[in-house]
Amino acid sequence: MTDATTLVIFGVSGDLTSRLLLPALGQLLAHEPSRRVRLIGADREDWTDRDLEELVRTAFATAGAEAAASRVDASYRRTDITRAEDLSALLAECTGQVALYFAVPPSVTTAAFQALTAQMIPDGAVLVLEKPFGVDEESARTLNRTLAGLVSESQVFRVDHFLGRSTTLNLLGARFANRLLEPLWSAESIESIDIVYDEQLGLEGRAGYYDSAGAMVDMIQSHLLQVLAVLAMEQPATLGEVDFRATTSAVLRATSIWADDPAASSRRARYTAGTVAGIDKPSYVDEPGVDPTRGTETLAEATFEVRNARWSGVPFTLRSGKAIGDPAREIVVRFRPVRHVPVGLTGSAAGAVLRFSLGPDRISLELNVNGADDPFELERTTLSADLGEGALKAYAEVLSGVLDGDPMLAVRGDAAEESWRIVEPIRQAWKRGDVPLEEYPAGSPGPEGWAALS
Repeated sequence: MTDATTLVIFGVSGDLTSRLLLPALGQLLAHEPSRRVRLIGADREDWTDRDLEELVRTAFATAGAEAAASRVDASYRRTDITRAEDLSALLAECTGQVALYFAVPPSVTTAAFQALTAQMIPDGAVLVLEKPFGVDEESARTLNRTLAGLVSESQVFRVDHFLGRSTTLNLLGARFANRLLEPLWSAESIESIDIVYDEQLGLEGRAGYYDSAGAMVDMIQSHLLQVLAVLAMEQPATLGEVDFRATTSAVLRATSIWADDPAASSRRARYTAGTVAGIDKPSYVDEPGVDPTRGTETLAEATFEVRNARWSGVPFTLRSGKAIGDPAREIVVRFRPVRHVPVGLTGSAAGAVLRFSLGPDRISLELNVNGADDPFELERTTLSADLGEGALKAYAEVLSGVLDGDPMLAVRGDAAEESWRIVEPIRQAWKRGDVPLEEYPAGSPGPEGWAALS
């Protein structure tokens, strides 16, 4: 691609821009030398073009892409994006392929959309917004109606960077390009699937967002349900945005809490004081900005079922937690045992286990084989392969689609609504107190009595 794309970042002075968006842009430009970008940074700060240029150089350097900064034509516009006149003036100077990235809190994004009109938006421009997409199903539906009045659905990019992770995309090749797996990818052969994304990080100063979201909304309602959709989808005819997003959205429409019992099929907990990787962590309730009366969970687990012919009866368990010692980040597919083992073979004949590790990216398969010392004694062995990190990091992969106007790796509007619908029974059960809020020391695997998923 040689033509310059105009990328407008609203909230350019914020943490999201400097920590994720601009480093991703630097990596993308370093990887694709023919691509050029005109960057317009907009915010309320009293900045100059030089301030933005310095931010670009610094952020690109963190991605090892210093040389690519010369291919960015950067300019700054002091703008209040909740004011229609400010938006109109800025957008009037945008030409060609335009991407409007709302790197601002959801409340500001909503206010900006209310100030926007369809007439202000350049022809073909895409609107890019970060999660959360609403705060529940009804608010997500309202947001989608607002967006539909501005642009077509194909011009809306709801960013979920997990869809750009190389491991998530590697699922497609493993599933659909191997006769060894493709015929077995159903309830007939698969016993259970776990999707786990724990991390050592604690709150890290994010109380403003996290304390009102918690692990369920921050990770399961968004990222991990999207991974579930990729894992469980039917084979699309193409990997174009229409086919791909239609098949993943169909999975979410079929997904509900296991046995329709949120109290029995979910768990929650929060961390107390402890040590993670040699660093002392305070209790979550003692973190700056936390309101202890909210009962916010830092570890959430829930089991779901995809109620269709392929997956009925298979539990999909999703888990994510903060301040976890030795955190697991993987997708675990457990196959059913064989129906019969010949008399004479001894030892366990447990089903095979396929693992996709989410950083470092690796695929491994646990199998039963004949023992080295006794050929009639079954032993377990593991075949594994490193998949590499991919040419682009997750945000760079998503940003590539934004600049090209290809929404394949964006969340479709109905999928955003379905994700809220899926977790709502759990949120209500927790609000009623049907599920106790347990505790675990920071640096531990979780509360005592919680079975490990990995």
